[in-house]
Amino acid sequence: MLRAAPYARHDIGVRPARELAQRQRADGLCGSDDTSHRVAPAAAQRKMIHAENFHTTTSLLMTIGTTRSMSVAAMAAILLIATVALAADGPKARPNIVVILADDLGYGDVQCYAPGKGKIATPRLDRLAGEGMRFTDAHTPSSVCTPTRYGLLTGRYAWRTRLASGVLGGYSPPLIEAGRTTVASLLKGHGYVTACVGKWHLGWNWPAWDRAKFDDAIQGQNDADKGEKKGPLWNVDWAKPIKNGPTSHGFDYYFGISASLDMPPYVYVENDRVVSPPTTTKKWLRAGPAAADFEAVDVVPRFTREAIGWMEKQAAAQKTSSKPFFLYLPLTSPHTPIVPAAEFQGKSGVSPYGDFVQQTDAAVGQVLDALEKMGVAKETLVIFTSDNGCSPAADVATLRRQGHEPSGPLRGLKSDLWEGGHRVPFLARWPGQIAAGSECRETICLTDLLAIAAAIVEAKLPDTAGEDSDNILPLLRGEKPASRRRDATVHHSIQGRFAIRQGEWKLLFAPGSGGWGAPTDPQAAKQKLPDVQLYNMAADLAESKNIAAENPEIVERLRSRLKEIVASGRSTPGEPQKNARAITLEK
Repeated sequence: MLRAAPYARHDIGVRPARELAQRQRADGLCGSDDTSHRVAPAAAQRKMIHAENFHTTTSLLMTIGTTRSMSVAAMAAILLIATVALAADGPKARPNIVVILADDLGYGDVQCYAPGKGKIATPRLDRLAGEGMRFTDAHTPSSVCTPTRYGLLTGRYAWRTRLASGVLGGYSPPLIEAGRTTVASLLKGHGYVTACVGKWHLGWNWPAWDRAKFDDAIQGQNDADKGEKKGPLWNVDWAKPIKNGPTSHGFDYYFGISASLDMPPYVYVENDRVVSPPTTTKKWLRAGPAAADFEAVDVVPRFTREAIGWMEKQAAAQKTSSKPFFLYLPLTSPHTPIVPAAEFQGKSGVSPYGDFVQQTDAAVGQVLDALEKMGVAKETLVIFTSDNGCSPAADVATLRRQGHEPSGPLRGLKSDLWEGGHRVPFLARWPGQIAAGSECRETICLTDLLAIAAAIVEAKLPDTAGEDSDNILPLLRGEKPASRRRDATVHHSIQGRFAIRQGEWKLLFAPGSGGWGAPTDPQAAKQKLPDVQLYNMAADLAESKNIAAENPEIVERLRSRLKEIVASGRSTPGEPQKNARAITLEK
């Protein structure tokens, strides 16, 4: 369900909202008579502009045909103008692409998702919404970090891999399989220059001494070991290159850290090398090897500077080359440790978490300002979203006392199967292609990024890639597709519990939250709550009334569809694929 929304305040490269509104009122493109504050869908905008260019071109060609005395040079000039007019049907076909991924940012933490209720100011994200499209039913493939990042880059649910629950640690081996198509490798194969700057958290192979092997556990030194260079976390040859990291999965350049900002080792990695080897032990929740100059408070500003510096090089290169760029910028904020920079401390008036959210908002603003300064904003698709909902570690009780609800109208938080665990902000801007101030209520998932990229470069994904990725490029352009490739979306919790959403119906295979939220599954079992939960999301967004008992046929239909999705190795049409492990739906 698509509609225009009143956020068109800072249009970039699109026709004035009032002028478009007047035209769309005449064309029947608006849902109400009061359209002075709305804009037409991007497809309609392109149609209008193309029609005007056609009329301009026709007039020029008529001039050529009626002016017999015109010189050859003059005719050539008019033909050139006509060609430009026809080509001015929007930005170039293959835009630069910037994907910014916040860490643990809740649905209600962005003002435009909680008007009048959110207490944390997010002016740059609100402006981004005003310049593009705001999705209200966007979901992460998991309610925690690592599996979401896997799904975003590969277009495949991470529960199909070895990772049945939880997340990886800072020393874990790679989760992305060798040879698997990623957004970066796809775009690189079609002429893009690619980079990842930020938190990886998908594992890689550290060069370990004594052939030691690390597993998927989240590791940290005991406090008793603090300050001493001993134990398994020091069993790394820091001078040798890492293997099977970002540059092995399609990224030309990488700068970042191995996992979350509270998981050692605390070192920056550039491409496949540690920038400064650890010489001491530091602790942010977990103790571990750290470079002497590594400080958690510096990480978000450092990532922002590195990302902008890389984009500046690519924008400069585009003056002599037509190569577009793809930047994936996974920030470490506002995840723990909650370490807002000095200039943001106390700024929100809510809590340190609120301050960190505001710093995240400002970092996004710096990236957007840089695109403008470089002169490439009109040719760039910018997507902003989060890897899951707000974490309980944000001190949610304090936030609520201040009148701020990080999940907005949703139940649950990070880790949970309820909406607050995985429904996230999703903003997209692409001047001339995405209508300013527009809104989409269709259900989408972060796994859809791969199919978007494939559609942009006009590539057909093989059956072995993007098994759970749906092309939502038509939605971004304001077009309603006749059908969707993925008819249902699967949700997954930190404990490995499943839920399925199809249309307005959502079925949870858990008696409780499936995560950390109360009641947890063990608590719900003690309360003898039903093993499944069914909600009508159109009527009960807060998931307050379980109506599974009253609708057994819907429960069985959704159960059967989820079994099919699991068994076939995909949720989109194509040849069946294998999962890496046996999967249990109901525990």
